[in-house]
Amino acid sequence: MVLYALRWQLLKISRGCGAWGRLLQRQSSRFVYSNIHGFDQVEIREKLQAFPGGSIDLLKQDSGIAVLTINNPSRMNAFSGSMMVDLEEKVTQLENWTDGKGLIVQGAAQTFCSGSDLNAVRAISNPQDGMKMCMFMQNSLTRLLRLMASDSVIQFVHKHMGLVPGWGGAARLVHIVRSQNALKLLGGALKVDPKLGLQIGLADGVLEAEDSAGTPLEQAENWLSRYIKGPAPVIRAVKKVVLSGRELPLSEALRTEKDVFGTVWGGPANLEALASKSKHK
Repeated sequence: MVLYALRWQLLKISRGCGAWGRLLQRQSSRFVYSNIHGFDQVEIREKLQAFPGGSIDLLKQDSGIAVLTINNPSRMNAFSGSMMVDLEEKVTQLENWTDGKGLIVQGAAQTFCSGSDLNAVRAISNPQDGMKMCMFMQNSLTRLLRLMASDSVIQFVHKHMGLVPGWGGAARLVHIVRSQNALKLLGGALKVDPKLGLQIGLADGVLEAEDSAGTPLEQAENWLSRYIKGPAPVIRAVKKVVLSGRELPLSEALRTEKDVFGTVWGGPANLEALASKSKHK
């Protein structure tokens, strides 16, 4: 997935950054949390919907790239409870989009997202409901690739709120930047500019200034398009085996890779490639 980070004024208080473009296919059958952990999806949806405001807008394009917009600019695109429910529904739509190959997530009005709406956070302040909210979002989000705009800054400000990441952010941050850097980012709330982001692996690329190379969204689409050329089933299979290797125990990841291989072996794209002898071109 691709992230491009926008205005630093927002990102210095954000839990994330920019717009996330992602290769599709969340492994919905392997939720991190389930009813075994006391996670009742219907119950938490009802609680979240009590806090309306904003929307999550989805545009699916013929290119196979969809654009998902976090739209709540009056609250700096903070997630209201109803927006969390919207996000889960939009992810489900994307899972069922057979022609989908990539997704870019952006914020409205040239900002990304300032985290959760504090009105909802205050109302769901007991540990049990807070954990359920994190579980809900964990089951909605998967992150892979990140882009930063040239004037952007990423900062993890959880400790200033008396918190730690709760959507799987800490565990994934350790995988991305290693434990030493994760400690610095979370414990020091360091501001990460594009240069440092590239250095520690938090950013996969940096977009150019808007005037010289198009809007951030246009640049993100161009950047993402180079990694999703080809049939949608193959691109989705690539994402699935990589995600399995990152998220699952080795034995389960190997089984998943074998299963996914079976879905493309002898498939239309494989047979066409064999017929055209394209392997060494």
